[in-house]
Amino acid sequence: QVQLVESGGGLVQAGESLRLSCQASGGLFADHAQGWYRQAPGKSRELGASITAGGRADYADTRKGRFTIFRDNVQNTVYLQMNNLQPRDTAVYYCHSYKWGIWGQGTQVTVSS
Repeated sequence: QVQLVESGGGLVQAGESLRLSCQASGGLFADHAQGWYRQAPGKSRELGASITAGGRADYADTRKGRFTIFRDNVQNTVYLQMNNLQPRDTAVYYCHSYKWGIWGQGTQVTVSS
């Protein structure tokens, strides 16, 4: 059974950084695309960044220049580096596999002003 496990969330102040990790078990990330989504309280889940098997990244407009998605196929992990975090980035962040159609359990990111 394939599972995704996220980690790296936490409470930070505005302007600080976090790096989220999403590690797959029971399957390989290397041959397909993944995405990082987020869901703020009372809002729908939205895509923040995605990365193809070949490493091409795409970002939501509001995160370009602040967020970087990258992968380590040896570690079977996809990362989301988030810099200059703002209170509007507060949400639960989820990793998604487009091939398997599954989600991780989510990791909370809270940014205080």
